[in-house]
Amino acid sequence: MAIARFPSIVIDCPDPGALAKFYGAMLDWKVDVSSDWAEVRAEYGQCISFQQVDGYTPPVWPSQESPQQMHLDVVVDDLDAAEAAVLDLGATRHPHQPGTSFRVFLDPAGHPFCLCVN
Repeated sequence: MAIARFPSIVIDCPDPGALAKFYGAMLDWKVDVSSDWAEVRAEYGQCISFQQVDGYTPPVWPSQESPQQMHLDVVVDDLDAAEAAVLDLGATRHPHQPGTSFRVFLDPAGHPFCLCVN
C-alpha cells in the first residue's frame, strides 16, 4: 500500500506565474497563480507547482557549475512540430543536443526540459 499519492513536483523560479503559464500552455493544463506560488494541473489530478525564490540562479547544463537538480521529460508525437510550439511559448533550444530521439530546451526560467518521442 502506498504511503502517499499524487506526487507533485515543485520548481524554484523567479516568476511562478510566468513559468506556470509556459508549462500550462505546453501541457494544456489549468493554471492557478497567487503572489509567490503557481501551479498547473491536469484534469486527472497531476500537478506541477512553481515557487518564487529570491536571488534565483538558473541551472547551467550540461556543466555542473550550477546543477540542474531536476528536469522534465515530456512525450510528443512530432519533435519538429513540438519544437516550434515550445519556441513560440518562450523556450530556448539548448545548443548541446546529445540524442536523436529527444531534444533539450530551456524553459523561460532556464530549467532544462526534454521533448521526447519515446
